[in-house]
Amino acid sequence: MAVTRDFTYIDDIVKGCLGALDTAKKSTDSGGKKKGLAQLRVFNLGNTSPVPVSDLVSILEKLLKVKAKRLVMKLPRNGDVQFTHANISLAQKELGYKPTTDLQTGLKKFVRCDPYEIWEMLIAFLDFVPWKLLILSNGKSTFE
Repeated sequence: MAVTRDFTYIDDIVKGCLGALDTAKKSTDSGGKKKGLAQLRVFNLGNTSPVPVSDLVSILEKLLKVKAKRLVMKLPRNGDVQFTHANISLAQKELGYKPTTDLQTGLKKFVRCDPYEIWEMLIAFLDFVPWKLLILSNGKSTFE
């Protein structure tokens, strides 16, 4: 069995998150006094179209016009998950969530991005995690 993942384009995730915010009940009244606990629910957001990782690589090879160096490992290794697929039924019912971007379309949008924009997004993301990936002047990377 090929390793398969439920890849989801960021715009679809943002729509789901905004939908969850729009449906949240208030936890305080107008005076700011606590009225009760905020409504807490967990919504799975995904694409519902699992794709083999090898297909992802093939799509990127075509879009970038490069041949990837593939290192295929024998599975299963200890702890590896071969298949992931989000059950989005609650998000569909409660939020009206419906992912609209398939993998190929999402990757086309990503590849068309300005590389500097991608680096800016990556750097902004890294500021929120406890470690930072450092790109050294010799092209090697390390963790701080």
